[in-house]
Amino acid sequence: MAPGPSPAPSAGIVLRPLTGAAFRFDPGALCLELLVTGGPGEFRRWESLHGPAGLVAWAAGSRLSPAPVPEVTDAEAGAARRVRDALWRLVHARLAGEAPPREAVAEINAAAAAPPLVPAIGPDGERVWAPPVTGGALLSTVARDAIALLTGPHLGRLRVCEGERCHLVFVDTSRAGRRRWCSMERCGNLHKVRALRARRERDA
Repeated sequence: MAPGPSPAPSAGIVLRPLTGAAFRFDPGALCLELLVTGGPGEFRRWESLHGPAGLVAWAAGSRLSPAPVPEVTDAEAGAARRVRDALWRLVHARLAGEAPPREAVAEINAAAAAPPLVPAIGPDGERVWAPPVTGGALLSTVARDAIALLTGPHLGRLRVCEGERCHLVFVDTSRAGRRRWCSMERCGNLHKVRALRARRERDA
C-alpha cells in the first residue's frame, strides 16, 4: 500500500530511457512519480515539465485515479518544477542521513497548504475529481503525499536503485523489505547478466 494518500494502487509508470527498452517502474508513492520528470543539477537533462502540457501529461500517467486533467497555468508549471526539485533535495538528504534543507521544506509546505484535489461521485456513480481541477490542486495533492511519506512509517523504506548509474528512488513496500532495483525488467536484469558474465569469466 502506498505510504501517501494516493487514492488507488498503481502498477507503475512506463519509462523510456535513451538506451534500452521501455520498462515499468513503480516508485510506491505518488510524490516519487514526479521525480522522473527531471530535477536539479545533473537531473536537469531529463526535464519534461517545460510548460503546462508537461504537467498535464505527467498527471495522465500518474497513479491518481481517475487520471486528472488539470487546467495548468505557466506559473503552476514553474511551481511544479520547484516542488519536484525541493522533493529531490529532501529525499536525497534523507537517504544521506542529513537534516532536511529548510528551503525545500518551505517549498513543500507551501504547496501542501493550497486546496488539494477533491474526490467526488460523478453523475454516473463513478469517481471523479470535483472542480476546480487546477495545477495548484494537483501540486497540493503531491506535496501532501510527500509529507505523508517523509514523516510516516514508510520513511525507513526509502531506497535508491542499486543499479549502476541509476538514480531512481522508490519506497520498498514489499513484505520482506528486500527490494533493490527500480525494476527487475531493467536494473535487476542487467545485474543478473553482469553477474553471469563475471562467473563465466572467473570459471573460464
